[in-house]
Formats: sequence, structure tokens, C-alpha cells
Amino acid sequence: MQSNYQLTYDMLFNHYGPQNWWPADTHFEMLIGSILVQNTNWRNANKALQKLKPYMDPELIDQLSAEELAQLIRSSGFFNIKAKRIKAFIGWFKNYHYDIDKIKKIDRWELRNELLNINGIGRETADVMLLYGFDKPIFVADAYARRIFYRMGYDMQTSYDGFRQQIEKDFPDDLQLYNEFHALLVEHAKQFCRVKPICETCPLANNCDQRLD
Repeated sequence: MQSNYQLTYDMLFNHYGPQNWWPADTHFEMLIGSILVQNTNWRNANKALQKLKPYMDPELIDQLSAEELAQLIRSSGFFNIKAKRIKAFIGWFKNYHYDIDKIKKIDRWELRNELLNINGIGRETADVMLLYGFDKPIFVADAYARRIFYRMGYDMQTSYDGFRQQIEKDFPDDLQLYNEFHALLVEHAKQFCRVKPICETCPLANNCDQRLD
């Protein structure tokens, strides 16, 4: 028997189809984008990525000063903070000689702990990196997912990891599924389940409690 979360995934996938995420040309660009999108929308993060394109190589970014990097990513907001976070990430990445395939061989939870020890990498960013950059199946328990599931009438754990583990109990360790689920939830939150939702034409309307308080 399908769980509520599995049913939600199926309805979203049937409505939107495959999302082909993450929107980036390379794994490294995806990893940098996951930092740039913190506390902003993808439009602003993408503007910063375009400015950074000529330097989209870990060795080139390593050669930039934090101040130079900050100026390139101004459009992402909090650019001085994000520049320091990117530099911290590059410092960690350098320990593995910038070899993503080598990092992919690390145990999922060991790698997650390493990422969480990098300055400015929190649980959500770490999980996005794990999922889209290092091919580790994990549920990204972001605010969009929490908003959608709450409105549908599901009760979630209050902590980030409690919520993540709650969802993961209902799904196998399927990388493609987790990849699609996060992307579908983001798309649905952008199109229908906004801060001010559009419930009338929502593809989940018949299965939603519409808890809007």
C-alpha cells in the first residue's frame, strides 16, 4: 500500500514529468550553485553563476581572493558571506584534488559529516550537494517540502533530520527518485503552493487538506 508521500510523488511526477535537475553544466557548477542559492531565489543565484562562468574551475576559484570572488557573485545577495563559504568549500575540495569521482566513493554519512564541518554548509545545502553533486540518495527536507506536506495535512517531525528520516522510511535508496522528488516539490511550490497558494487549479487539490494557517 502506498504511503501519502509516495502518492504525492506519483501525482507530482504524473503532472510535471521528469525535471532533469540540477540546472548546471557540470557537477562542480552545481556544487557552487548550491551555495549561491542560499537565502535567495534561483534567478539571482544564476546571475552570479553566469558572472562566475569564466572561473568555473576549482583551481581558478582557489586563486581568486575572497574580495574578488565576492564582487563576481554580488547578485546572489550576502555575497561577502557566500564568498567565504565558497572558499571554505574549495579548501575542503582541494583535499581530494578536486576529484568528484573519488569523493563519490566515500560512505554517504561520512561524506555528509565532512560537508557539515565546512563553514557555511548546513544540512539542506549538504544534502543538495550529496544528491546532485555526489550521487547519494537522500531526501532534501527543505521549506518547500515542509510547506506542501503541511498544507496537505501531513504531520512532520519538527527537526530537519527528523523530517528527512520520516520521508526516507517510505522510499528505497533510489537516487533518481530522490533527485526527481526534490525537483518536483520545488516546481510545485513555485507554480501552485506559493506563500499565497493557487488551490483552485492545483494538481494535488483533491488530496489536500489546504491547511493554510
